[in-house]
Amino acid sequence: MSVEPALLGGVALFRSMDDDERRALAAVMDLREVRAGAIVFQAGEEGDSLLCVVDGRLDTLVKDNAGQEIVLAVVGPGDAVGEMSMLDGRPRSATVRCTEDARLLVLERDHLLAVLPRSPHLALDMMAQMAARARRVDDLLRSRVSRNVNEEVEAQRTTVERVADAIAAFSGSIPFLVLHATWFACWIGWNVLRPRGFDPYPFGLLTMVVSLEAIFLSVFVLLSQSRQAAKDRVHSDVEYEVNVKAEMEVAALHEKLDRLHEELVDRLRRLGRDLEAGGPRANAAGAE
Repeated sequence: MSVEPALLGGVALFRSMDDDERRALAAVMDLREVRAGAIVFQAGEEGDSLLCVVDGRLDTLVKDNAGQEIVLAVVGPGDAVGEMSMLDGRPRSATVRCTEDARLLVLERDHLLAVLPRSPHLALDMMAQMAARARRVDDLLRSRVSRNVNEEVEAQRTTVERVADAIAAFSGSIPFLVLHATWFACWIGWNVLRPRGFDPYPFGLLTMVVSLEAIFLSVFVLLSQSRQAAKDRVHSDVEYEVNVKAEMEVAALHEKLDRLHEELVDRLRRLGRDLEAGGPRANAAGAE
């Protein structure tokens, strides 16, 4: 499908080009329409083209050792994808999936190499875009490395949750027990020893105050226990991911050891054949 030069004006890579350069480039580009949910290209495929998004949205995906998909970048209108494989000639390093119906400008490797000598600023723009993408990947990797779960949960706590945790922690301490024992002793002693105490036996006011305190404390303790349960689930998820990655690494080590063993056995067999073949020749030379 032919490409209108005006479409190139919305792509960040081509904004520094003049009208003549855009017309020349549009003449060698194709317009491709992709439906939502379609795979634009898979990781490992040969990459010989650059894709620029006119409209729609794409996700750049890779899979980690646990088989989970990681979204490296969301490619929207004006962005480009696939430049790495096109420049170095190596297979695609990630999978690109269309999340919204999109129109893509397709630039083949040979056409780009023909354009670069006439538009060197295009190479600089491509390098800048690749550097920006590398920075986003670095930020993503830093956010996915192993972290202290307690620190992560602590950073996300609200003020109410902090207060609930503090009250729950204090209610289960020895100072809390001593404080209440002293308070009850003083309250009962004051109302028993004085003829007109403010809360005579059977201490109805004290009973009401203690009941209200127990209600509020139970709510705070339940809130704290709910947060602890959520933290335990996060711990379990982290431990599961660590175990899966450890199993994957162990399996990879076993595969490497098996390959080394096979190579060693093969070399020993070749060495044995060489010795057997060299033995008769040595005996024949000695007989002569």
